[in-house]
Amino acid sequence: MITGSSKKKVAILGSGYVGASVAYALTLRDLADEIVLIDSSYEKSRGEASDICHGIPFMGLSNVFAGSYSDIADCDLIVITAGRNRKIGESRLDLVFDNINTLRQIATEIEPYYNRGVILIVTNPVDTSAYKFDQWMKLPPGRVFATGCILDTSRLISAVSKYVDLSTDNIRALVIGEHGDTQVPVWSKLLVAGIHIQEYCDAMGIPWGTEQKTMLADTVRNMGASIISDKERTHYGIATCVCYIADAVLSTRKAVIPVSSTLHGEYGIFDAALSVPSIISGAGIEKRIVERLEPAEAEALNASAKHLREIQKRVEEM
Repeated sequence: MITGSSKKKVAILGSGYVGASVAYALTLRDLADEIVLIDSSYEKSRGEASDICHGIPFMGLSNVFAGSYSDIADCDLIVITAGRNRKIGESRLDLVFDNINTLRQIATEIEPYYNRGVILIVTNPVDTSAYKFDQWMKLPPGRVFATGCILDTSRLISAVSKYVDLSTDNIRALVIGEHGDTQVPVWSKLLVAGIHIQEYCDAMGIPWGTEQKTMLADTVRNMGASIISDKERTHYGIATCVCYIADAVLSTRKAVIPVSSTLHGEYGIFDAALSVPSIISGAGIEKRIVERLEPAEAEALNASAKHLREIQKRVEEM
C-alpha cells in the first residue's frame, strides 16, 4: 500500500461529461474525502464541483472543489478523462492523435507535482493512452493503467443476462485485449449460476454455439457506438466502472479487474498495453493473472496485441 495520510484524495483531470460523472459517482459512494476537479476551464470545474456539492449532504460527504495541477500532490488516485470524445461514426482509434497530444501535455503538467498515487487513464483510446503515459511518467510498474475492458466485461454480463433471462449477479464473464474492435470475450470462463454457460444452456434448452457467441460479441463491441448514435456520448457506464476500480485502490478491498497496462511477457506478449485480469490495490496493479485460455482465445489475444503495437508504432512516428 502506498503510504500517506489516512484521508483519501482523488484528482480528476477533465471536467467534461465523463469527469463530472466520475466525480458525482465517487461522491455518492463516499470513496474519497477530497475530490479535486482540474480542467483547462477553471470555471467549468468550479461549476461542476458546486453542482455536486449542492446535493443532499448525507448522500455524499466528499469535499469536491475546483483546483489546479498543484493539487495533484498527495493524491491517492489520479483519474485522467481529458481529451475529446468520439463523434457519431468514429472509432476509439480515430481519437488517437488528438488525445495523445493532450495526454502528453498533461503528463508534463503533472510531473512537477506528482509525489504518490495511482494514475488511472480513462481517455480513449485507453490502451495506447496507457502505454504512452506509462512511458512518459516512468513510475514503478503497475502505478499507471487504464480502465481497459472493464466496461466491455460489464456490457457482456448485461447482454448474457438478457439472453439467458437471469439477473446480472448470476453471470461471471471476462473480456480481454483491446478496448475496441479486437477485444476478446473469454467464452471458456463464462459462468451462469456458477456453471459453464454451455452446461447451463444445455440443461435449460437454450441454444448455445457459434451463432450466439458471434451475436453477443457483436452486440458488446457495438454498444458504445450505439449509445453515441442515440445520445452523442457515453459517460454513466464508465463512471461506475471507475468507481469500482477506485474502491479497490482507495480501500483495503483488493479486486481482480480486466484493466489495461503494458504487458511484460504475460500470455507471451511484450511491449503492448491491453487488458488482462489484474489484482488491483492501493499500489495499483499488484499482479497480472495469467489464466489458461483456449487456443482460439490465446490466438485472438495475440492478434489484439499485434494490432495495438501497430497503433503504438504509428503514434511514435507522429
